[in-house]
Amino acid sequence: MVKVLSIVLNDFKNDSRVLKENISLQNAGYEVKVVALHEEGLKEFEEIQNITVHRIKLKSRTWSKNKAIQLVKYFEFCYRVITEYKNSDILHCNDLNTLPIGTIVKKFFNKNVKIVYDAHEYEINDKPDESKYRIKIKYFIEKKLIKYADAVLTVSDAIANEYAQLYRIPKPMLILNTPPYKSIDKKDIFRKVFNISQDKMIFLYQGGLSNGRGIEILLDTFKNNNDGKTLIVFMGSGPLEKDVIAASKEYKNIYFHKAVSSDVLLNYTCSADFGILFYENNCLNHYLCSPNKMFEYLMSEIPVIVSNLYEMKRLVEEKNIGVVAKYNTSDGLTEAIQKAIELDKIELNKNILKVKEIYNWEEQEKVLLKVYGEL
Repeated sequence: MVKVLSIVLNDFKNDSRVLKENISLQNAGYEVKVVALHEEGLKEFEEIQNITVHRIKLKSRTWSKNKAIQLVKYFEFCYRVITEYKNSDILHCNDLNTLPIGTIVKKFFNKNVKIVYDAHEYEINDKPDESKYRIKIKYFIEKKLIKYADAVLTVSDAIANEYAQLYRIPKPMLILNTPPYKSIDKKDIFRKVFNISQDKMIFLYQGGLSNGRGIEILLDTFKNNNDGKTLIVFMGSGPLEKDVIAASKEYKNIYFHKAVSSDVLLNYTCSADFGILFYENNCLNHYLCSPNKMFEYLMSEIPVIVSNLYEMKRLVEEKNIGVVAKYNTSDGLTEAIQKAIELDKIELNKNILKVKEIYNWEEQEKVLLKVYGEL
């Protein structure tokens, strides 16, 4: 049986893409294991939906968060993975920070190992307002290491095109961050939880409450447009959670709901009238991304409002499934909300039902298994 090791540099608590990929591979007959970082309160070894997980306990974990010490922790993680798992048949390297592990194994320990490089972001500019120096360093590393990959996967068509041009490699295979197909029985959870009347329209932001995702713009927009007809629910967690909770206490049209587990997520999502993705144009990753939240909204059969960024705009306009803001500002969002209210809901729903037949995990799984079958 072919042994596949999927490597992540996180604690593997909420990595839905990696979990779905490994379930698909295991069902197809591969022997899979995920290796991740151990964190306090988590098991070192466990099975998650029948997927074996090994969280590596670092001796350096409790050391300082100084940048130099963080590098020591990284090297310890790499050393442990290489020494314990160098005899794997396939190394599935998730994100740029794990690609060096696969490269070292292939070059020095196991020349027969196959490397799948799974770029979950536009890796060299994946954070808001990154310095040119940091981008250049990551570009240099990725350019040197990507040639050792036997297959390259990524998460949006625009990123795939960029990689092909940037590194002069065949266009990476596209595996979108889509949820499994699900027939939707519409719920009304938010109206029940928050006692929201039927005459009000619910706009939903779900996901990380962090900088660069337009959270501040969303808050400003609904603070200044308290028309009594529209409201927003934020569902998620992150650094800006306190700001959202504070606003929800002060404004009657702003609500906060804590994040929910993936197995019930779409029951909540479908309780909204529109889903909002208002990423800011402050890194190339945002400009080129196709976020998993977009496909969660569509699987839940709710139309979307998105900021004016390349890949999200292309999908929404091509499939006619919502509104693209003209400007990535509070005024631009206000105008987009007004347009959304006036859209033909029957036509929108028809379009969304067509789209969810294409953008689901069952379709993405076919691509993944094709890639592995050709290795």
